[in-house]
Amino acid sequence: MVTKKDLRRYFVELLAECFGTCLLILIGEGGIANYKFSRQLSHSTLPISISFSVGVYIALMVAGPVSGAHINPAVTISLMTVKIIKPIQCLFYIVGQMIGAFIGAVLVYFVYLNQFNEFDGGQRQLTGVNGTGDIFFTMPGNGIPHWNAFIDQMLITAILMIFIMALSNKSNKMISEEGKPFAFALLILGISCAFSVNAGAAMNPARDFGPRLFGSLIYGWNRVFRIDNYFFSIPILGPIVGATLGVWIYVGYSSLINNYSHRTNHQNQSNSNSSLETSQQKI
Repeated sequence: MVTKKDLRRYFVELLAECFGTCLLILIGEGGIANYKFSRQLSHSTLPISISFSVGVYIALMVAGPVSGAHINPAVTISLMTVKIIKPIQCLFYIVGQMIGAFIGAVLVYFVYLNQFNEFDGGQRQLTGVNGTGDIFFTMPGNGIPHWNAFIDQMLITAILMIFIMALSNKSNKMISEEGKPFAFALLILGISCAFSVNAGAAMNPARDFGPRLFGSLIYGWNRVFRIDNYFFSIPILGPIVGATLGVWIYVGYSSLINNYSHRTNHQNQSNSNSSLETSQQKI
């Protein structure tokens, strides 16, 4: 039974997720826009990876104390499967994340509006030499089939989720609470640097779908959602499947380790007792 108090709390968490995701998209996609409009000769995507990492760090600091800063529907859904959050709470989180991502894309567009016009002459192009669609949403790399992009998204989001579970494990004493946001941002940087070529390393349905919705207002609904044979489904389904797998892999791993540790401790205690009894008999 959901009470009014629960709904008020969920709404506050929705606002936090919205604000955090908006900041993530504003800084991350702002980095993409800056990279594109400055017509970088280098093919390195490191500046973009750094932008998203900083965006994640800021989002964690802003939304973390309120909602835990999921800022990612795949994270939220996967946590729901292990009953860390409730289904209705999950819905509030996702709505906030999608709205925040949409608003972030709107802000990027209007901040760089003059640059858009300089770049394409005022004629918005989705792809091509003067295409700007990839500022807002991911596209597959040249020659990358959907199955390959799906595995890419699934794998990297599973890694992301395993790390999140490890960080949130209360028995993990290897890092302080203050260091966790920085560690998470560093992970995003590493994954983005390692896996951005195939499918853009979205790892986050909101990061792709929210700005894609805004992009459909600029470039046209059919063009945005039908491009690359309906590729938009990959950065939605891949991260959700990957995050869910990651959560359950970590749950299984933790259960196995805890069980093994318990047996080892029990065995060591038994051996210790046996040694004590032997010593007493000798005396």
